[in-house]
Order: sequence, then structure tokens, then C-alpha cells
Amino acid sequence: MHYNYKYRLTPPEALEEELLYHVDTCRQLYNHVLHLLNEADNIPARYEVQGRLPDLKSWWNDLGDVHSKVLQMVVKRVYDNLSTLKAQKENGRTVGMLKWKPPREYRSLTYNQSGFELKNTSGRPTPWLSKIGEIPIRLHRDIPENAIIKQVAVKREPTGEWYATFGIDVDEDTPEKPQNPERVVGIDVGILKYAHDTDGYAIESPNFSEERERLERAQRDLTRKEHGSANWEKQRQIVAECHADLKRKRRDFLHKLSNYYACEYDLVAVEDLDAKGLIELPGNSRNRAGAAWGTFLRMLEYKCERKGTHFVAVDPKDTTKECASCGVKTEKPLWVREHSCPSCGFEADRDANAAWNILSRGLEDIGVGYSESTPVETALPTDTNSVSAKRVVETGSPTLKERTASAVSE
Repeated sequence: MHYNYKYRLTPPEALEEELLYHVDTCRQLYNHVLHLLNEADNIPARYEVQGRLPDLKSWWNDLGDVHSKVLQMVVKRVYDNLSTLKAQKENGRTVGMLKWKPPREYRSLTYNQSGFELKNTSGRPTPWLSKIGEIPIRLHRDIPENAIIKQVAVKREPTGEWYATFGIDVDEDTPEKPQNPERVVGIDVGILKYAHDTDGYAIESPNFSEERERLERAQRDLTRKEHGSANWEKQRQIVAECHADLKRKRRDFLHKLSNYYACEYDLVAVEDLDAKGLIELPGNSRNRAGAAWGTFLRMLEYKCERKGTHFVAVDPKDTTKECASCGVKTEKPLWVREHSCPSCGFEADRDANAAWNILSRGLEDIGVGYSESTPVETALPTDTNSVSAKRVVETGSPTLKERTASAVSE
């Protein structure tokens, strides 16, 4: 299986200058290749452009200071960006042209297949990069012994911190997914409650209001500085650190939540959401973007694959309207948070009802059986001050009563 392991680098001042020189040389090559493609009548193949690199080195001396594989990956980067634009255009989006990269927007370089090595220096592994040398690293977790390092990407974050991402292949067999999953769960994601599942857990959305207020204050202070001045650069650093702090906390929450579902269940059913399309809808787009549903679903998918858990993404249409007990559709505005079926009398929290529909569709998609039926009546969840899950007592099904009895306190 393929994994990406990310580590913090701590290069000394002289080595950091060398890294910046290599990154800037790659940026200039990126702009040069983009210029060649803009001037060409027909866009040549990528490997044809890569074949011109040795000739470029004869008059562009700086290219000789950078490893050849790094230069080839710069050309690949240009063509990957062109492919992305082409795909967006085919999907009906209005796209422009690729722009030249200023120094602030180009901050990474990539070693692919060769030009790097993980040396054991003084009893500790240290990455060595061709034409740069050894770079001190904070190896907070070991790379598996049976792993093969395929690629190393070095990046300087806006905060000024350097990171190395190792693309590794681990020779291990993926656990087999159970033929008849016993522990199954359906998850409905939202904003007020980040996730509501069929076991009755209602996970509160993390509160990042303090981090956002700190970021907004820092951004206001930045607008008052003269652009490009020393004070402006100091304040830009503060803004970047606020962004990084918010990002780390959000991803920490998403990693822990997705890991819980991947480890605890044999089958996880979710909605196949168009997260980007939801963000573009008018109204409440900030909260939709902050929820990072797309990131959560991607994390959940690869972790389920790694753990041997079924991951099923179902059609989200009418999961809220349909009754989980009888299937009758009931229109209800967004502010109505309870589901009450006029046909069969089934009452539940709106999100709990949607979660049961998601689970039912997930089981149908993979064609497995499941013994427990949807409860006839579901109690509404109680809000808690904790981000952790809160059980909902399900009173209709004896089997579900037994499963939740130990977790519910009177």
C-alpha cells in the first residue's frame, strides 16, 4: 500500500539558503516551460520538453546545480496543471490560462525515484538529497522497515517551516473485508452536529471561534501595514501561523473521528457529497467550508481500506425526507430538526433518520444482509458541552436496547 509520511525539517541557516536557491531555480524553470508552451503552435508532449533539459543546461548554468529528476518533476508539474484546467473546462467551468509563479507561490521541490537516500547518521535516520546534502529531521515516527521510499517532496510552508513528505510503498496485504459485516454504521454529516450515526452518537462540531477571531484580528492588522515593509512581513508571518494553527486543529479532529469509525466497524456508509458544489451554494458557505466534509470522507475512505472495512458512499438524494421505517417521503424545511412520519408514526431526530436511510442504502449497494431492523421510535439526542459522542437511547428495538444499555447512564 502507498502512504505519505510527513516530517518537520530543521535545516541550519546555510542549508536553508541552499534549499531556497534550489526552489527558486525550479520556479524559474516552471515559468520558462510555461512560456515555451504559450509560444508553441501545438503543445508538445511532456517527455519531449523533458528531453530539452540537457540542452538548457548548456546556457542556463543554474540548472546544473539542481538534480535532474527534480527538474523533470517541474515539467510534470506544468503539464499536471494543464490537465487540471482541461478537466475543469470539460466540466463546463470557465477557466483562464496558467500564470507565472512569483516567489511566494512556489515553495517546493520533488525528488522522484532517485537523488535521495535515508542515511543512518549517528544512529538516527537522516534524509540526504542530491546536490543539497543531509538535512536534520524530527523523526516523530519510524518509517516501516519493509517500506520502499518512492519519492521525497520538500516544502517550505508560509510560516517559514520546512517539511519533508516521504511517499512510501509498504509490502503488506490489505485485510480482507468481511463477507457478512456485523458492526455496521450509517453516518449523516452536518454543521450543528458534525456527524450523527445509527448507533445514536451525535458528535458536536468542533468550536474554532477563538482561532478564527485571532486570525481575523491578525488579518486586519496586516491590512494596516505598508505592503512589503519589515512590519508587514512580521505580521504576514503571524497570519500564516494563525492559518496553520486552525488547519492543524481541524485535521486533528477529522483524523481522530475517521480513525474511530474505520477501526470500530465492519461497514461504514456515508453520503456521496459534492463538497465543492455545496460550498458554492449561496448562504452559510463559510460554515460548509469549515466543516471540511470532503476531507473527512477522503480520510475515512483510505482508513477503511487500510483496516479492511467496507466503505460505501451512497446517493444523498432524499435521505432526510424519506422515513427510515416505511420509506414515505415527507417534506420539511431545514429549521425542522425532528422527523415525524404521518404514515407510520415513526419519530426521530432529523439527522438520525437520515443516518438510518444512509445505512440501508449502503447495505443494499454491497448486497449484504443485516439482522437488526430500524427502531420504531428514537429518542432525540441531548446536547453536551463535550466534543465527544453522546448516546441516544433507542427504545423501539430490543437488540438496539441491549447494545446501548451499557453506554447510557440514567
